[in-house]
Amino acid sequence: MKIIRRAQNLEQTLATPYGEKGCVLTIGNFDGVHIGHREIIKLARQQASKKGTKFVAMTFEPHPVAILRPDKVPQVLTPLLLKQHLLAECGVDALIVLRDTHELLRLSAEDFFFEFLVKKVRPSVVVEGEDFNFGAGRTGNVNMLSQIGARKGIEVLEVPLKKVQLAGGQMVRASSTTIRYMLESGHVAEARILLGRAYRLAGKIVPGKGRGKELGFPTLNMDRSTKQVIPTEGVYAGLVEIAESEEEACKVGAQKMAVFSIGQARTFGDEHPLLIEAHLLDGAGNNCFGKWMAMDFVQHIRRQHKFKSGRELSAQIAKDCERAKEILAMNEH
Repeated sequence: MKIIRRAQNLEQTLATPYGEKGCVLTIGNFDGVHIGHREIIKLARQQASKKGTKFVAMTFEPHPVAILRPDKVPQVLTPLLLKQHLLAECGVDALIVLRDTHELLRLSAEDFFFEFLVKKVRPSVVVEGEDFNFGAGRTGNVNMLSQIGARKGIEVLEVPLKKVQLAGGQMVRASSTTIRYMLESGHVAEARILLGRAYRLAGKIVPGKGRGKELGFPTLNMDRSTKQVIPTEGVYAGLVEIAESEEEACKVGAQKMAVFSIGQARTFGDEHPLLIEAHLLDGAGNNCFGKWMAMDFVQHIRRQHKFKSGRELSAQIAKDCERAKEILAMNEH
């Protein structure tokens, strides 16, 4: 997948390989690259194949809210490197990564379309979800896009919102907002359904205080400075992959069964920072400081609570490990 980062290079970069046919384009933040996004991507890829042209996705970095309302910017589900990897897996030929600026975000919907998309990207087809908005103040929508696209002979295809039924019978919309809510409330199994894969949290491995080792369950500790959504405090069953770099940690392949703990170690006092820990069930994981860890969250096991002693905590962790093995065995593909 080709990655294009400079807007002024779009005409030159896109013109030659896509010629007069024009590319098939979809635009969005694509945070999570969830099953709703994948419906849009699937149709766009089909259109590109049908027309014998390339499939181009356009995304934004940072999130527009980070420019307009920096105090309200949400934590992300997929950092840019992970998003790039997932979009490449989905069959995107080229990814335009626009750096958001006040100048770009002040463009009206029509100016963004005619002065930016038509002149620089020159798509023949644009594929978007029914809730797509664009332009200053998000005043443009799919209906407007269809109307102004027709004036330039650009076909606009609309993809209905994706909804799924959860195990409890509840119908929910596949959206980044819904997935964030699920993770922040510990419903990682439900988030997995909407993502189409386990939620992946990636970060550098840092030294801990060694309490897990003292209890008989050594852990790998993740740096807390991640900009990703951190699932709520609790104990989880999941899979781990150890990587040499952030880019490698974004790739699929987490294979090591683990128990995750996110919490403040209140058994040892009340003034502890949040810890993100993984105990590998095969006992591996030595000499990993400075490497990267990818944590794939499969299912919530229990809430965090304060234990009377380290011995009581150790007994509970042993039960957590057995429960994690059962869960992960049932979720093997």
